[in-house]
Amino acid sequence: MPERLRVGLLLAGYMPDEVARDNGTYPELFTAMLEPFGIDLLTYDLQNDGAPTDLDGADRHDGWVISGSANSAYEDAQWIRDLEDLCRRLLDRKVPLVGICFGHQVLAQAAGGQVQRADVGWGIGVHDYHLTGPRPGWVSEPAPDPVRVVASHQDQVVEVPDGAEVFLTSEFCPNAGLVYGTNAFSVQPHPEFTTGVSAGLLALRRDRIGAELTDEAATTLSHELDSPAVAAWIAAFLHGRTGL
Repeated sequence: MPERLRVGLLLAGYMPDEVARDNGTYPELFTAMLEPFGIDLLTYDLQNDGAPTDLDGADRHDGWVISGSANSAYEDAQWIRDLEDLCRRLLDRKVPLVGICFGHQVLAQAAGGQVQRADVGWGIGVHDYHLTGPRPGWVSEPAPDPVRVVASHQDQVVEVPDGAEVFLTSEFCPNAGLVYGTNAFSVQPHPEFTTGVSAGLLALRRDRIGAELTDEAATTLSHELDSPAVAAWIAAFLHGRTGL
């Protein structure tokens, strides 16, 4: 049994109360995903408490995970700028870092990439993703193909930063997974989301998204998710088995 890790969850957003009531908050969802792999999470509420600063003292962790958010990475908000600064510090220090959805986008932006509202509109429901080169060592074999995970986003990484490579892609989201050498990677979809979370968000946002697209996305929720495989990738990466 590997040693338990102390990992910081950089909480960038909040699950709507209507959805969290039956499905869990972001910290609860991430804990359910990673705790079985020997990972203990400590949550940092970025919007209310700010980004951690003492990376050599009380805020020292074995790794970090950035959550999703209803906010956009390109918004002019101080907490987002502070998070970008933290991402660059962690990249420089080669501290293990994982970004999910908004976390995927803000990490790319911090490293010099570009994020914008996607011309293709909302990505919702269960999407099919495909692994491409490079295939990092923490991706267990045989890997599922396609990799089916819940998506929930309007923004996308449209320009990959220098030094990062695409390892996960889809027709809807070409830059769906990025790897930054041996110390960081990120994915656009939500491996912590269940189909119950997705169904709740679809119902809550039906008027905003539109009935036709919402109903189409709802039909995908019967697909079996490959989220456990992606969770295992995250755990293997955080435990240091990068294989690169």
